[in-house]
Amino acid sequence: MNVRQKLLCIFSTMVLCGYATAEQTVWHLDNLTTIAGHQVRVEGDPKVIETPYGKAIEFDGVDDGIFLDEHPLAGMSNFTVEVIFKPYEGGAPEQRFFHMQEDSSDERVMFETRLVENDQWFLDTFVKSGDQKIALYATENRHALGSWYHAAIVVDDHSIRHFVNGHLELSEDIRFQAQDAGKTSLGVRLNKVNWFKGAIRTVRITPRALAPEEFLTAED
Repeated sequence: MNVRQKLLCIFSTMVLCGYATAEQTVWHLDNLTTIAGHQVRVEGDPKVIETPYGKAIEFDGVDDGIFLDEHPLAGMSNFTVEVIFKPYEGGAPEQRFFHMQEDSSDERVMFETRLVENDQWFLDTFVKSGDQKIALYATENRHALGSWYHAAIVVDDHSIRHFVNGHLELSEDIRFQAQDAGKTSLGVRLNKVNWFKGAIRTVRITPRALAPEEFLTAED
């Protein structure tokens, strides 16, 4: 863990701008054994790699994934979930790279990439909450493959928004219902379809709606 990551871990247990952030969760994907104290189950042969910003886990887009018996959004009706990742060329057109779902239903929150002509991608985020199924399918917001990106889903009392590198792409009205305990997968959907080719370095969960200036960046 580098110095910036250590400071981030300390910062995550402090009080920021009047908000108690003891519940804020930061996951550094730097090993294949545990993440933030949660045991990891490995599928395929994902690899821990070095990057200019710290370690990350690399997925081959064929059969690599990691799974945790932990739903980091459980109990939250307002939240911000951030992920720092790098999509590679040569992946499938549809890739589910971060999936959180409660055990008792198919209610879930997901990050997906959609590849365009194998040199660009756009973000597709999906939330199922009660009878609401919302897909923010940002086909007009394309990005080059092969770089590090920050993506975020922000849910407050009345809306869901998604961002790439701090820029709002799409939003929709929602009445989000807090989910119960569940599971998480990274690098693939929980049912082991739509594998991700790329790397994931950091996840951060905050139990409130952050403003973009409070986000991590692709270099964190």
